Order: sequence, then C-alpha cells, then structure tokens
Amino acid sequence: MRLVRGGWGAWGLVLALAGGCSGGKDAPGGGPQAGQQSQGGGKPTPVQVLAVKPGPVRDTREYVGTLISRSSITVVPQVAGYIQKIPARPGQKVKAGDVLLVVDPRQEQATLRATQAQKASAIASREFARKTRERSAQLLKEGLVSRQDYEQAVAQAAQSEAQAQAAEAQIQNQQVQLGFFNVSAPFDGVVGDIPVKLGDYVTPQTALTILDQSRALELSVQVPVDQAARVKVGQTPLEVLNEDGEPIVRAPASFVATTPDPNTQLVEVQANFANTVGLRAGQLVRAQLVYDVRDALKMPTTAVTRQGNQSFAMVVGQGDAGTVVKRQPVTLGLVEGNDYEVLKGLDAGTQVIISGVQQLRDGMPIQPKPVQQAQGQTDGMPLPPAQGIGGGSDAGQ
Repeated sequence: MRLVRGGWGAWGLVLALAGGCSGGKDAPGGGPQAGQQSQGGGKPTPVQVLAVKPGPVRDTREYVGTLISRSSITVVPQVAGYIQKIPARPGQKVKAGDVLLVVDPRQEQATLRATQAQKASAIASREFARKTRERSAQLLKEGLVSRQDYEQAVAQAAQSEAQAQAAEAQIQNQQVQLGFFNVSAPFDGVVGDIPVKLGDYVTPQTALTILDQSRALELSVQVPVDQAARVKVGQTPLEVLNEDGEPIVRAPASFVATTPDPNTQLVEVQANFANTVGLRAGQLVRAQLVYDVRDALKMPTTAVTRQGNQSFAMVVGQGDAGTVVKRQPVTLGLVEGNDYEVLKGLDAGTQVIISGVQQLRDGMPIQPKPVQQAQGQTDGMPLPPAQGIGGGSDAGQ
C-alpha cells in the first residue's frame, strides 16, 4: 500500500507540472488578446495624413527663352571722320538726345564759315543790284536810260537775290550736316558695348554701339511643331520663371510662326510684356507655356509609392485592428510642383498618408494626424497678374 500511494503521488506531481507549462486559454498572458497583439504589429504607428481635394492643374512645358528689345538699334554715324569724343559709357542709361559720340567736325565747320562768307557777299551784291534796279526805273521814267538797260538791271537784281537765297539754303544744309557729327540717342535706353575708340576713322557703315530700350520686351521661345499647334494667340500664357521656377512675368502669346525653322524644325512663339522686374534685352531666361488649366484631384508626391509600373497611394482605412493602412492602386497624370494629378483610384476627401510611406505595409495599424496647412497656402501655384502688351491683333506683324 505504501508503494501504490507513493506512485500516485509521483504521477500527480508530473501532471501538475505539465499543466502549469501548457499555457492554456485561462493562463495569464494567453488567450485572444495576446494573439491579436502579435498579428497587429503592436502599438499603432503615428502618421501624417491629408485629405485629397480638387485643385487647379496646369499643363505646362518649360523652354529656354530669349528676351528681345522691341526698341533696339545699332547706332551708326551719318558722316565720315575721326572720333573726337566718347561721352557715353557701356551700360549707361541715356535719354533721347544725349550725345553718345562726337566725330571731328572741324572740316565741316570750316566749310560752313566759307559759305557764310559767300552769303555775306551775296547779300551785299543783292543790295547793290536792288538799288541799281530802283535807279534804272527812275531814269527810265525820265528818259535817261533805255528799256534794255533797265531790264538788264532788273535781271541782275533777280540773279543777286537768287544767289543770296542759295547761300542761305547751303548754310542751313551745312548746319544740319554739322549736327550729325554729334551722334545722339534717338530714344531713352541703355548703351551697349562701344567697339570704337578715340581717333578711329568711322564711316556711315561703322557700328558705333547698340542702344536698347528695355521697358518693353519681347519673349521668344522655340517649341516643337506638335506643341505649337496648341498655342492660341492672345490666350495661351507665356511665363518667365525665376531661379526657383516661379513665374515672375506672364503675358499671352502674341505671335506664332506659320512655318518651323528649317534647321531646327522648331516653331517660334512670342509674347510682349512691360518690363517691371529688371530684366535685360538679350538675356536668356527660363520660360514656360501654359497650354491648359483644369480642375482635378491632387495629392502630394510623398503619398505615392511604386511597384513596377503601378503607382499606389497609402490611404487611411478600417480593419480588424482598427485604423490601418490600405494600399490603393492609382492612375496619375501631370506633376506640378509637389503634387500629382490623380486620374483614377481616389475620391475627393480620401485621406492619404504623406509621411513615412516606405516603412508602411498594407493592414498595419496607424494613428493618423491631419496636416495643418499654413495660412494663405493654396493648392495651385500663385501667378502674377498678366503684364502682356499687345495681343491677338499683333499676330503676324
């Protein structure tokens, strides 16, 4: 009997130990809660979310543009001679009538003085001939001279009058020519490079400098033929961009070339604008054409992941573990700034995750936190007011 009781005691001890290590449903740490925690990934991950909503989407293409002055001329002299003075300096702003260069006028001045002397002689001869004519007329009445002598005096007086008038006209012409020796600015502008120097001999074919007027500029871009067909004169905006890619000048297209350049097969598009931002003629700038503006759903580029050729948005959804990540296939359109155009896959108001999307997995518990937009922030890129001059009526001119 002792052996039997001792045996049952040993088996009871073994069964008790086995029950304590089995981890049944009622044991601490077991049961459904422990299983759920293992499947749910633990504590929800905090993420930033943003509601998808419509906004303006601009279909643009960027090009290299050239700024051209609508009033730009090459200054040449109207007379030949040696450069005597150069009052202007390259880059100087000048007013209309300011003297840029002076050609030596001494020879023309000497000729003018000689002509003035001839004029004085012609005036004296005219006065003598006039008095002779008057005396001949009186003597003719008294019968002391013949009709022939009187007519000869009248002819001499008329000839002297013509010679005096010719001398006066020649002086006026020489005075005008003398003014050409001062090469002046025809309008307000900025002086370009001056390749000549003091003492150089110049002719009416010599380029002295370039004068640009930058208050009214023309923006010219070269675009592919298929894109040029989308440009509407007077409607399609052409913009100048700053170094950050933001538009600082906007004007409607005023001209589209009817044929492409034979060498590049590109079509020239132009827009005219008032220069109020300190641009310079001849400057190369970043420019873009805004072919279309439409309303569409937009979402940040940071909310998009890719797998192969398919794009996905990480959106906020509901699952067994509560608020979770849902990977939603989307079809995307244009990219503008930091936003994608959403063509398919999302509805307005859908909350997309915009932080840490590369570390998220489908079904992962999350704790969403809405992003607060800064006051005054807009969905679309702000544009400056239109500053164009001219319009559709300028096309082809």
